[in-house]
Amino acid sequence: MSTKPTTTELDWTDLDQRAVDTARILAADAVQKVGNGHPGTAMSLAPVAYTLFQKVMRHDPADPEWVGRDRFVLSAGHSSLTLYTQLYLAGFGLELDDLKAFRTWGSKTPGHPEYGHTAGVETTTGPLGQGIANAVGMAMAARYERGLFDPEAAQGASPFDHMIYAIAGDGCLQEGISHEASALAGHQKLGNLVLLWDDNHISIEGDTETAVSEDTLKRYEAYGWHVQRVAQQANGDLDPKALFEALQAAKAETERPSFIAARSIIAWPAPHAQGTEASHGSALGNDEVAATKRVLGFDPEQTFEVSDAVIGHTRKALDRGREAKAAWEKEFSAWRTANPQRAAEFDRINANELPAGWEDKLPVFETGKGIATRAASGKVLEALGAVIPELWGGSADLAGSNNTTIDKNSSFLPVGNPLPEADPYGRTIHFGIREHAMAAAMNGIALHGHTRIYGGTFLVFSDYMRNAVRLSALMHVPVTYVWTHDSIGLGEDGPTHQPVEHVASLRAIPGLNVVRPADANETAIAWREILRRHTKVFGKGAPHGLALTRQGVPTYDRNEDAAKGGYVLFEAEGGDAQVVLIGTGSEVQLAVAAREALQAEGVPARVVSMPSVEWFEEQSQEYKDSVLPPSVKARVAVEAGIGLTWHRYTGDAGRIVSLEHFGASADGAVLYREFGLTAEAVTAAARESLAAAAR
Repeated sequence: MSTKPTTTELDWTDLDQRAVDTARILAADAVQKVGNGHPGTAMSLAPVAYTLFQKVMRHDPADPEWVGRDRFVLSAGHSSLTLYTQLYLAGFGLELDDLKAFRTWGSKTPGHPEYGHTAGVETTTGPLGQGIANAVGMAMAARYERGLFDPEAAQGASPFDHMIYAIAGDGCLQEGISHEASALAGHQKLGNLVLLWDDNHISIEGDTETAVSEDTLKRYEAYGWHVQRVAQQANGDLDPKALFEALQAAKAETERPSFIAARSIIAWPAPHAQGTEASHGSALGNDEVAATKRVLGFDPEQTFEVSDAVIGHTRKALDRGREAKAAWEKEFSAWRTANPQRAAEFDRINANELPAGWEDKLPVFETGKGIATRAASGKVLEALGAVIPELWGGSADLAGSNNTTIDKNSSFLPVGNPLPEADPYGRTIHFGIREHAMAAAMNGIALHGHTRIYGGTFLVFSDYMRNAVRLSALMHVPVTYVWTHDSIGLGEDGPTHQPVEHVASLRAIPGLNVVRPADANETAIAWREILRRHTKVFGKGAPHGLALTRQGVPTYDRNEDAAKGGYVLFEAEGGDAQVVLIGTGSEVQLAVAAREALQAEGVPARVVSMPSVEWFEEQSQEYKDSVLPPSVKARVAVEAGIGLTWHRYTGDAGRIVSLEHFGASADGAVLYREFGLTAEAVTAAARESLAAAAR
């Protein structure tokens, strides 16, 4: 990260203080106008946010996507006005009317910050603690990016050095994800990360003494963070000078992430609301807003009062941003001249393009040979890792089972780690047993840009990750989840480890593409399609979840239509199809065997493999009808999980062979037999469906 401060001493004038107080009044007015929201934290944190945006961070409000910018994450997303007021004051594109439209339909200022909706918002936050893990991921991505483009540069001397700043509240730190993410950050020695804790002692139920008694600073010291505390001024307000000095010290600490505790009074200086839980999530009331304005020297009869002097002062951030960007571009130009090959690689990655010929490296698997799709996925990663340097990832301590080690000789670990493969710019991430933080950090990595991230664990543990996965979909970020051990086929570990409802549940998340390949060749095509979809050709990105087998499954001829999500794997023989058998993942082989039995009985049967319902639904109606002819009412779908997904495809006459209960501890083949997930069961269901369709 850059160790060059903008200034070494804080230049703080009466106009700066007036701007901070203006932000407080704007927050109170915005919540009062709409009648709901969270005014208290935005009021008390105004000095923190203002100091960051006006005095510390390197950014250009006229170019919020500038590669060289510092990043800011408001983990306490309920206090969205903390961010919106600063985006307005600094000139990121929000104007006073946007603040007046807070929390209303179509506004640029929704209740919680939303990535891609408001310029200057780096990530969608709201679910507490997610932003902390996002920030950790951004800091990891910044280090890996430096390794891609400028690894030999001295500390603080690279155009790719920048800082990640985050603000978290008491709620963020109480959520378990904060422990996972913060422990990972300390272990990784992320010296480019600064987390500021709004220590206001208030949550929805009142004083945090109701639920919290640990020493938070010692907790962060134990993680290996650099820890500071910023005291209040005598009047109870936060001290900008002390904040600035703490932030400068944090920037100078290059070997550890930094944690700054700021003891604040929520809703300061509202005469009656300050320090109360009511001010956390409710409008202050007209009388209290007016009283607060009197305390701060504003006209109580006016709303959204911003003087020309204040806005003229704060919009100088545009001038400072332009100057900072120009200085950076000079450094960047010198780097380009000195590193032409790396500059070409940067241009390709920055354009969201893949290297020429990368698809030629994809393995093609031998037909008929049994191979687990998790093993096939590992072979794909090994092959692509050599030609796509921005592709990296790892596992939540299950790399050997998930087959997610892209390079066994290169681990993303900080300088000083004793392992022989440790490399601060390594390819393989060891997230540890931290599934939730892994998923949220992956979001941060993807949001940071310039890398392609994947992460693995068992499918059953996707439950631990679900909130972050949902946010991946909400933000359209291109992360890839590698979920292995995808059914009762994993065997003796039993029902605690056997996913039953998980695939259908994940398919219910809008915007998440779940891919459950039938075999090794479908797995290779799935990876190819995922990587293609994460390029500029497809516009908005999307997260993908690969559901992969532990057990071996037969390998079929490679069919390019697998990328369409559903296709005809085996056509009916002896006439038009009388029944369509739909399979996904490891159950496709059951449909294939059932087809053989039906064909022997003189019943022409078609097998459709459907690795991704979401991809299939994107296709034209003409294509979908060509795969699932509307005239064929007899249909059977088979999957080793609950059958919720398949009703839309089977119709009234169709049948579903599924698993509507938990598994058991036994060999996988035994479980398939005992639970009726067999070719015989699919054949019998086909006969029933044929009879129903004939009525």
